[in-house]
Amino acid sequence: MQGVFTGFATIGVVIAVGALLAHLRIVDLTAQRILSQVAFFVGSPALMVMTLSRADVHDVLSRNLVATSAAVLVPVVVYGLLARFVWHRRLGDATIGALSAAYVNAGNLGIPVASYVLGDAALVAPTLLLQLLVLQPIALALLDADALGRAPSLLQLVTRPFRNPLTLGSLLGVLLSVTGWTLPDVVGNPLELLGNLAVPSMLIAYGIALRLGPGLGAAGSVAELVTTSALKLVVQPLVAYAVAHVALGVDGPALLAIVVTSALPTAQNIFVHATRYDRGTVLARDTILITTVGAVPVILLVAALLG
Repeated sequence: MQGVFTGFATIGVVIAVGALLAHLRIVDLTAQRILSQVAFFVGSPALMVMTLSRADVHDVLSRNLVATSAAVLVPVVVYGLLARFVWHRRLGDATIGALSAAYVNAGNLGIPVASYVLGDAALVAPTLLLQLLVLQPIALALLDADALGRAPSLLQLVTRPFRNPLTLGSLLGVLLSVTGWTLPDVVGNPLELLGNLAVPSMLIAYGIALRLGPGLGAAGSVAELVTTSALKLVVQPLVAYAVAHVALGVDGPALLAIVVTSALPTAQNIFVHATRYDRGTVLARDTILITTVGAVPVILLVAALLG
């Protein structure tokens, strides 16, 4: 279980650095926004190119993807219905809330957990591809549409994701993986370097926001925060288990991989998206905090029961 603690501890330390910098008044909320923008427009697209170019895209055709997709769909639908009919959230805020309830930290935490706990970093690839190529483009299209202040046309919904740097980086990475092409060093090395700044930028920006932003639950209903956190930590892994084991007959290490991946906390880049579009920032921040802390015992329990 050392990999679980190592992954969470690494994230926690970098977040703490951001909070400390803010506490010492070395940086402020302006710096937080700049870091988030750099991560969104530069670091994350480069990271997606390099990460997905090395992934085995044939894994997306596995039972893993079916169970993972169902585990994402259920929390998104549940939160979406509540956001629409109970909390009456606008489109952008509801989109960030849905992402907070279902978008797992498959990159900077999922990869080390898959490596150390499951023994194979490639096991997280189906989740990465599902999120980057399906869930994220749809969410970004909705966020872009909300920013326009009007309902998007079908053409806008179809084309807008492809104007987004993260989507373009993801698609380029998949193209490289499928074709087997390797970027020349003069291109690959700078992309690798730029990609390395994505996760630290996200985490430091998140730490700044924790220190200088509103208090926990200050931006809305506590029930909404509890809902997003429960959907992420409890509902998503339970749905993954039910679909994988009961419906598809998955067992053993493959089942453990599916459930552990679904039990990962909300990804930090959801906070980057929230900051970029100025929608649901505190809900995203608080859900990330709660699920990051809560995922440790959840993943340990899953590993104990299924390992």
